[in-house]
Amino acid sequence: MSITKKERRQRRAIKTRARIREQGIARLTIHRTPRHMYAQVFDASGATVIATASTVQASLAAGLKSKGNIEAAQAVGRAIAEAAKAKGISKVAFDRSGFMYHGRVKALADAAREAGLEI
Repeated sequence: MSITKKERRQRRAIKTRARIREQGIARLTIHRTPRHMYAQVFDASGATVIATASTVQASLAAGLKSKGNIEAAQAVGRAIAEAAKAKGISKVAFDRSGFMYHGRVKALADAAREAGLEI
């Protein structure tokens, strides 16, 4: 009985979320699939979703050629930053959900920073 790749990722995510909970600030959580990128901002307790953005949203996906590439991740990053700032959130902890920090995950984080979100 070996541990799967998904289970390893989920273990990393649990460790990260425990550390973020200690900080007591809002959390920017991402999820990626081969076809889409999703981002949510939770409040400090983790109970309430403050803002969301994803490539599934028609308004965001309209100008994209593909929804599973770096361009799409950057668009989601900009959108989540704008939505969070509109709700009065300027500083968040980045929860990468156990995904490696490169490619689309890094592109989303960088775009959110450029749009004014402090990570």
